[in-house]
Amino acid sequence: MAFMKQMFGFDSQLQFKVLTIKPSEAEGLAEVAVQILGPQGPQNSVFYVTADGKHAVAGEILPFGAAPFQATKKTLEKGVNGPAKGPKTAAVTIVEFSDLQCPHCKDAQPILDKLLADEPNVRFVFQSFPLPLHNWAAKAAAYADCVSQSSDDAFWKFIQKTYASKNDITESNADEKLTAIAGDSGANGPEVAACAVKPEAAARVQKSVDLGKEAGVKATPSVYVNGRLLNLGMPAEMLKQVVDFEAKQAGGQ
Repeated sequence: MAFMKQMFGFDSQLQFKVLTIKPSEAEGLAEVAVQILGPQGPQNSVFYVTADGKHAVAGEILPFGAAPFQATKKTLEKGVNGPAKGPKTAAVTIVEFSDLQCPHCKDAQPILDKLLADEPNVRFVFQSFPLPLHNWAAKAAAYADCVSQSSDDAFWKFIQKTYASKNDITESNADEKLTAIAGDSGANGPEVAACAVKPEAAARVQKSVDLGKEAGVKATPSVYVNGRLLNLGMPAEMLKQVVDFEAKQAGGQ
């Protein structure tokens, strides 16, 4: 915390909160997750601190080696349990970890929709990853899980409609709004609402969150292409090139 105050304390509008401190994937570095609260809303950052406490690296630790994404790919292949579309035998699987209250996830949706339209032979899997800082995200994830139990088509409509209604949903009206959205999506709204409060729904959502953490998810949306973390800020053509490259790589294995 003292480090954060020294680095950013010049701006009186900012407040800081240490979220977690844990060993990182890289031996000898501690991973420190912090939240910065300011006029633009909460922003999460991660620092990697050396064992002597004298240096910190900001950014991300990248996997290294001849097959740098293989370990994450295998983790996802073993653990994905979310709704999916596309051929089961696809050479490329895209896995998205998303939070239905997250504005960046809403912004990412049209980018992913275009990518999937351009790549019809790709398999796409949606995994819930509600963030603790969002006050109705976990509830929305439970509703989404229960909608998916009734119909894949209703699930994809529920996701789209929830993003579209995001600004109208609050912690106090979330049950009412999400029940209505479930009904509008083709599911039975009251049945979904009853399902969403059951421990089984929470357990399935938590399993998705645990998988995301194992895969290295630190923010939403996190999108993986055969284990490679995708930068959704890339131009659309470059995103397509990454998917095509991964398809060729998989074909050569």
